[in-house]
Amino acid sequence: MRYIKHTAETAEKQAAKHEKHARERKTAIPDYTNSRSGPLEHSFAFITGLAAGTAVLFIFYKILPLSLAGGALIGIANIFASAQASVNKRITKLRAQFYDLLESISVSMRAGNPLISALENAREDLMLIYPEDADIITELDILTGRFNNAVPMSEAFSDLAERSRLEDIAGFASIYATIEGKSGKNDEIVRETQQIIADKMEIEMEIDTLLTAAKTEVNIMLFMPLVILLVIGYAGAGFMDAIYTTGVGRAVSTGGLITFILSYIMAKKFSRVTL
Repeated sequence: MRYIKHTAETAEKQAAKHEKHARERKTAIPDYTNSRSGPLEHSFAFITGLAAGTAVLFIFYKILPLSLAGGALIGIANIFASAQASVNKRITKLRAQFYDLLESISVSMRAGNPLISALENAREDLMLIYPEDADIITELDILTGRFNNAVPMSEAFSDLAERSRLEDIAGFASIYATIEGKSGKNDEIVRETQQIIADKMEIEMEIDTLLTAAKTEVNIMLFMPLVILLVIGYAGAGFMDAIYTTGVGRAVSTGGLITFILSYIMAKKFSRVTL
């Protein structure tokens, strides 16, 4: 009787768990190309861009209406830049979460569990690390839901790779599509893929650490001309008046501004670590 009662309780828990997962799977499929930034984040990005743009333009031209108008345009552009940065940050977090997922799947599959059971066990493991609304938890619900709807796991992983635009997930999806149903060494393949991602992440962190000092130097070199212009313009006893009052001076200021903008863009681009 105790055994029957225990079995019934276990069945009820399993049914409740699957029912909960089924409800969670009804959530919308994440689109990692769109930012989740709200009005508050957009307002902050606009104000930041407005303040920075107005300050820089005023240093170069000393015309307040022009500086405010240009600052407003920079603020609008900063909204889109901030949204893209938010998208990139979310994708980077998903990559780290996917690494943890592969680690959990690898351990479960080495214990003899099939992939679907490994995914369900991985969900329980990752719930101890990440909140319930984390992207990887949502993706796990999508993966298991599609499996229950007879969708091949290779297609489910390929869809995740396409939506996240992550090369690591795309590589794993391609490998899994090749060996799906044909190999008994799936756990080894998952473990090797996880190790490749780990090596890439470690190399990126090392490069980023080496570039930290260089990034600081570049930022100092970028903003020192602004400081010099500001100090000389206000404490130079008219030394810089020609730049702000003559046509040639305006042309020189415009050339300096263009050089500053190009230098800033190039510095940001070259300091970005991608493998």
